[in-house]
Amino acid sequence: MKTQREDLPHVVILGGGFAGLRAAQQLLKAPVRITLVDRHNHHLFQPLLYQVATATLSPSEIAAPLRSLLGPKGVAVVLADVTGVDTASKRVLLSDGELNYDFLVVATGATHSYFGNDHWARFAPGLKSIEDAVEIRRRVLLAYEMAERETDPTIRRALLNFVIIGAGPTGVEMAGSLAEISRSSLPGDFKNIDTRDARIILIEGLGKVLPAYPDDLADKARRTLEKLGVEVRTGARVTNIDESGVYIGTEHIAARTVIWAAGVAASPVARSLGVPLDRAGRVNVTPELTVPGHEEVFVVGDLASLMQADGTPVPGLAPVAMQEGKHAAQNILRRLRGQPMVPFKYWDRGSYAVIGRGHAVGIAFRRFKQSGFLAWSAWLLIHLMFLIGFRSKLAVMLDWAYSYLTFSKSARIITGPTPRLDQLRLPMARGEQILVGDGEVVTAVASSSRGAAPPPSTH
Repeated sequence: MKTQREDLPHVVILGGGFAGLRAAQQLLKAPVRITLVDRHNHHLFQPLLYQVATATLSPSEIAAPLRSLLGPKGVAVVLADVTGVDTASKRVLLSDGELNYDFLVVATGATHSYFGNDHWARFAPGLKSIEDAVEIRRRVLLAYEMAERETDPTIRRALLNFVIIGAGPTGVEMAGSLAEISRSSLPGDFKNIDTRDARIILIEGLGKVLPAYPDDLADKARRTLEKLGVEVRTGARVTNIDESGVYIGTEHIAARTVIWAAGVAASPVARSLGVPLDRAGRVNVTPELTVPGHEEVFVVGDLASLMQADGTPVPGLAPVAMQEGKHAAQNILRRLRGQPMVPFKYWDRGSYAVIGRGHAVGIAFRRFKQSGFLAWSAWLLIHLMFLIGFRSKLAVMLDWAYSYLTFSKSARIITGPTPRLDQLRLPMARGEQILVGDGEVVTAVASSSRGAAPPPSTH
């Protein structure tokens, strides 16, 4: 088997997401050794994670092994956690070793931010990985299963409350998809409950959904969500989340399933670089995407903070990450040829947020506003185009077509251990008042130790 020559310049890439993968692919034929480090062995198409979480797609349809994408000859893939970077000695520190580099591309991305309330993560998982998506899918589908067996109407209604915190693109897409599940996919599957009674609540702290979008598109998105049956609450600040639900000031929304889509934080690797960071913990990079004072270190993707010529920040989107990864690789090649590096310029093809079946809003090329079926079609085409591999494109296209024509969600699989019904009940003390739906407040008359409906007879 062909191995990489030890005398070639060593390029280490941290992260196999959009930016890291594109940088590696751009360098495959260059006279360099390439090592890509990631804690997972796969590349993940994150924009479609919510469709795994809502049972439209399977994990394998939006992920592909890094080794198969990069081939066995051109890139050494190392499965490890990055604990830091020593820029003085040009070393990457791993959980189980270290790597020396001549050039470094840091593309470790972002993680969930609970704004100092990390204990909320237990009750409100975010959506950044396959594990997150599968766990959310499990919670959503289990809530319906447990509601089917629950005899207490108060607890049953609380099980059918689904709260999404954060109304950016991820939150809006999750809310729309959850509404479709309850209204179109699941009715008829259960005997004791009507899934259309499920309450989908989208909470946003700012004054509108999709805060980064123009007001008219945000208004259209809100109206579409409300037509789907989503309860949209803007200007609402979540003050606590626990096993019983969500608190907005003194108001308590009882909910078994809470999903966090309200904020992200930069990867902790950024702090180890020893350079100024912005308020979100991202690295303030030069126009060439390098770390100030270290022209051999590039930071790309969600970890990079860069202003455009018009004074607006480069957005944290997958197309941006891919363009930055490619540009960093090209600047490395320029350095190797003794040429000056060039500044990065983002080509904005557009950004979209899908809101259920056949509806989306978006902006193409920074100026053309789109909504409705046209925007949804553009969103569909863009996502198919960026999916990695022919097999993924074909599988996703077939699943989307099936879901669109039949309203069915083909991946309604619950994985992991199934807890007992009494373990899933919401803790409600005697006399506690809880908002369960449509403004109705109920008072619990006993603790949550009430009996469940008996299992169906096998005779």
